[in-house]
Amino acid sequence: MSLGKKIIIITAFAIAMGFLESAVVVYLREILYPEGFDFPLSPIPVHLAITELFREVATMVMLVTIGIMAARRFSTGFAWFIYSFAIWDIFYYIFLKAILGWPASLFTWDVLFLIPTTWTGPVLSPVVVSLTMILLALAILLKAEKGGDSRIMGREWLLFILGSLVLILGFIFDYSGHMLTQFSVGEMLRVKDPEVLEVATWYIPHRFPWWIFGIGEVIILGTIGLYWRRTGR
Repeated sequence: MSLGKKIIIITAFAIAMGFLESAVVVYLREILYPEGFDFPLSPIPVHLAITELFREVATMVMLVTIGIMAARRFSTGFAWFIYSFAIWDIFYYIFLKAILGWPASLFTWDVLFLIPTTWTGPVLSPVVVSLTMILLALAILLKAEKGGDSRIMGREWLLFILGSLVLILGFIFDYSGHMLTQFSVGEMLRVKDPEVLEVATWYIPHRFPWWIFGIGEVIILGTIGLYWRRTGR
């Protein structure tokens, strides 16, 4: 199958996943935020919190499966994984905007992820990350399509991982600062503890560390440039 056909099929799958994700959030907000989503967070029953964690794990499994089925090489499988992840995430927000009229702007805060702790940030931040993932995925896939060496070398992996860890730090920075005023790191991760859940609901976003986010983006974009230059030789 040609690269173009694969892109169309996987894009369609990721868009459909984005709609399913947004539909689940619509239902959750109807239950927990009937007057509209905002901070501080509404108390969430323990069983719903656990269900959400496993739903996110299931979503990751589905996206990894796409990468495994779509490619034989690890590098191209990784590319399809991050491509489908990015398309899913972007259309998740597009569908929420179409259904609920939310977010009001790209600077509206959202709860982004729950593993291993809560990630928060303005909607613009995950959209920028998704666009970066699409750029990296296309760089890998185009090199592979032309018969070139699409492998990601060890130094490049280290830089991608470093950039990703810096981005994650930016996403958990504000929320973790709130939680660490009450609990240790180990205590903070006990999602079944009613006291932990109660303190979590007090959280109101303070400020997003754009400088940390920017450092992570610069590392990743710079590494994409290094990858493209090396594989183009």
